Amino acid sequence: MSPTRRAAVLGSPIAHSLSPELHRAAYADLGLSDWTYDRHEVDEEKLPAFMEGLDATWAGLSLTMPLKRAVIPLLDEISDTAASVEAVNTVVFTADGRRLGDNTDIPGMLAALRERGVGNVERAAILGAGATASSALAALSRICTGEVTAYVRSAARADEMRGWGERLGLAVRTAPWEDAAEALRAPLTIATTPAGTTDALAAAVPEHPGTLFDVLYEPWPTTLATAWAAHGGAVVGGLDLLVHQAVLQVEQMTGRAPAPLAAMRKAGLAALAAR
Repeated sequence: MSPTRRAAVLGSPIAHSLSPELHRAAYADLGLSDWTYDRHEVDEEKLPAFMEGLDATWAGLSLTMPLKRAVIPLLDEISDTAASVEAVNTVVFTADGRRLGDNTDIPGMLAALRERGVGNVERAAILGAGATASSALAALSRICTGEVTAYVRSAARADEMRGWGERLGLAVRTAPWEDAAEALRAPLTIATTPAGTTDALAAAVPEHPGTLFDVLYEPWPTTLATAWAAHGGAVVGGLDLLVHQAVLQVEQMTGRAPAPLAAMRKAGLAALAAR
């Protein structure tokens, strides 16, 4: 009998993560009865010791905040995608003991948009300037043919976003958060801010909105997403992103493709409904 293969999601806080439900659903669908996937509360200080304690049964890790940057010095190699935003959310352990880092958030965003019929866009807007916003810029660098405007709360954040734009070869303009309602008029608006931050913008949704990509999945729908849909606009949610990036993680960790997108989304929806 082959030994159990293990994977897990690490972060702090981590109790809210839906990753175990998604990955376990994939294992069940793929017939991988000897695979397990758990969650572990690990912060930046504890990460090196946790990594050193892993044995050969481990196939991979999913990483959330605050570990996406902290893990990089502990890896043997990272992909160009991960390097482009200096963030790793996926670690795969090879048969010869190497640790490979990747970022599936960026292609996950693109896949979620494609699923809703969004390909190239002439311009876009981003609400926020955190780690998810840099991944959004990286995704937009592949599909946006014009300017991206980032609505931010500080001059320091504005500098960061313009710097990411230069690095990614993307034209990025910044604007103060007070003007965030203008973001809703872009063909594609990506909201990357914490829960409640965009609620006040719901009243400013235009009569004929484009596409809203709100990266939150709990609570869902957000006030902004509800107003957007009521005006007939297309909405991509955080669960769409979570599922698509998890599909890529499952494929990398197990070597099995395609991963079962529908089964993973069903498991995610059921887990959210049970909360």
